[in-house]
Amino acid sequence: MKLLSIAIPCYNSEAYMRNCIHSLLVGGEEVEIIIVDDGSVDGTAAIADEYAEKYPTIIKAIHQENSGHGGAVNTGICNATGLYFKVVDSDDWVSISAYKEILKTLGELAGARPMVDMLISNFVYEKEGAKHKKVMSYRSAFPKNKIFTWDDVKFLLKGQYILMHSIIYRTKLLRECGMELPQHTFYVDNIFAYYPLPYVKYLYYLDENFYRYYIGREDQSVNEKVMISRLDQQLKVNRLMIDAYKLSDNRQIPSRKLRHYMKNDLEIIMVVSSILAIRSGTKENLEKKYELWRYLKKKDPRIYYELKWGILGRTMNLPGRSGRKISEMAYKLAQRFIGFN
Repeated sequence: MKLLSIAIPCYNSEAYMRNCIHSLLVGGEEVEIIIVDDGSVDGTAAIADEYAEKYPTIIKAIHQENSGHGGAVNTGICNATGLYFKVVDSDDWVSISAYKEILKTLGELAGARPMVDMLISNFVYEKEGAKHKKVMSYRSAFPKNKIFTWDDVKFLLKGQYILMHSIIYRTKLLRECGMELPQHTFYVDNIFAYYPLPYVKYLYYLDENFYRYYIGREDQSVNEKVMISRLDQQLKVNRLMIDAYKLSDNRQIPSRKLRHYMKNDLEIIMVVSSILAIRSGTKENLEKKYELWRYLKKKDPRIYYELKWGILGRTMNLPGRSGRKISEMAYKLAQRFIGFN
């Protein structure tokens, strides 16, 4: 069995996928690299086959009809043979030195009891043109270099979120938790980083800047104009997160600290959905924002009131044109802090 399976969802990725693959090949025979060609119409399929032929014991090339990022990740999970599983997008890459530490740590954890369900590491926003590269670090929240549970976690701050880039899951856990990412939908990485969390009992944090998250292409899914044009997909993901768990029910999520984190996570997704609707400037999209909040109210009234009257929720729900301007100012401040778009 391989130690780590890494899925690379690829759709028309010929211009940058080689850089991603090269950074991952350093893992050698301990790693399984699954290149999922998601119905590409450029040279992606040929590049995937080229690497699979050259490194037959490390790389698998899988070709499928286009099903979107979620469908490609689902395929990666289904075909993974490694003990642990990670997704690396085709325009991103990993730090070689941190990668070696990750593999060393996973090798040590493979024989540990209890078995670790999720390994977390830092990631770097590689934003085009930015002089300072922002690092998403968790050293203030998680114990370092030890197995721990949610009860051992210090409260994660707002803006300190566990994203797909920072996660390595135990492969069996992903299969057993029943997560099925929707096809033909962007922004499913939010579900990937949210849905399995209540199934995660044992965690490990490695304070390494492992994942390099590239931001800068005009057609990239996190470009603001692109996100506004795909608002319906953002809203779909948002609703699926609302449907996943009733966060006010202690029986579904017994850990108080995990519930607190998941509520903050849902809150930031609600804020993103809301501000995109506001910035679109259309009455139709503003009504979709109101519909989203009503949807949450129907599903979980207690969480609705907690989020709506929280600091971020109040900012997103101020009435009138002046309220929307304040919301946009808050969003611009968040842009500078987080580095998105």
